[in-house]
Amino acid sequence: MSRQGTGIAPALTDCWTMTRRELAHWARRPVQVVVGLLFPVMLLLMFGYLVGGGRAVEGDYLTYLLPGMLVLSMTFGLESTMVAVTQDLNKGVIDRFRSMPMANGAVLVGRAVADMLQSLAALTVMLAVGLAVGWRAHGTFAGFLGALGLLLLLRFAMLWLGIHLAMVAGRPELVQTVQVLVWPFGFLSNAFATPGAMPSWLGAVVEWNPMSATATAVRDLFGAAGGPAGSDAGAGSTGWAAEHAPLLAVLWPLALLAVFFPLAVRRFGALSR
Repeated sequence: MSRQGTGIAPALTDCWTMTRRELAHWARRPVQVVVGLLFPVMLLLMFGYLVGGGRAVEGDYLTYLLPGMLVLSMTFGLESTMVAVTQDLNKGVIDRFRSMPMANGAVLVGRAVADMLQSLAALTVMLAVGLAVGWRAHGTFAGFLGALGLLLLLRFAMLWLGIHLAMVAGRPELVQTVQVLVWPFGFLSNAFATPGAMPSWLGAVVEWNPMSATATAVRDLFGAAGGPAGSDAGAGSTGWAAEHAPLLAVLWPLALLAVFFPLAVRRFGALSR
């Protein structure tokens, strides 16, 4: 009883209805939303002031750290999206939506739009805190917007990876196991320290982490010192990945989308039969 093929306008209406449903959940769990927004801020302040210094980072450490924390904030919080997807599956919500005359995929699109709005809010909070503690962007306004675009592109790619894994996991309790993998993936990047300060084999792994590419490109677009590859180049990271970080910051998310977006859609279609 889907409304597939009845036109773009009804499909967009269905997607917006599903987005409003997800946004309404925010009002019912404000503590969870606030904690999700403030957790990256806590890490920023902790590493910036308690740990501090950074390894082989030239200049102001906060200038180096904030872009890395912005990248990490694009991976944190995926568990809430994954849990929401698995809960809908287990509570039969998807089955009820399936019986309604609504566009196929509206549930996933609504979930994705709500997640991106939350990610935009997280970026806003992080940037506001960064400005409050003395961070400044020294690049152009176009570069600033480009940096935000790269961050949101990474989040969008990670989102569909999370949605696919959530449908594979099937149960909310299994999501926590999957979420544990985000931590080593996030910390095995140049968010906190430069690859040049690490053992050569580890530095090479870190340079090719998709999050490192985005972090380096964002530092460059924000106007961090250190040449075309941003602060990492100035800290001894001179490999191909570091020198072509802006290119990789686009190619990595697009590659993840090319793989996991169709997998998520196919998996959702299989569950809908």
